[in-house]
Amino acid sequence: MIVNFEYVGVDVSETLSAFTEEKLRKLFDRYEFLISATVYFKQDENERETGKICNIELSLPGPRIFASSSEPNFEVSVRETISDLERQLKKRKEVYKTY
Repeated sequence: MIVNFEYVGVDVSETLSAFTEEKLRKLFDRYEFLISATVYFKQDENERETGKICNIELSLPGPRIFASSSEPNFEVSVRETISDLERQLKKRKEVYKTY
């Protein structure tokens, strides 16, 4: 499992990285065709209430999968983004099963 973290305008947080990696590990264990993940953490200065943005891009055979969410804190944003990715991965796995 390869996970790259990018902090854009946000201080680097080892706790947040560990939390995200733990959540992503579950996806990597469930979907063996995943290659790597790139996680971007951003702060939207214009949105004070929901300005914590988490973007995750998954690399796998075929087109890459991308999800993003903006929530009041990064932990909730990570959970929401991973939930969106899981929905996309379930659809992708169905495509793989047909062949």
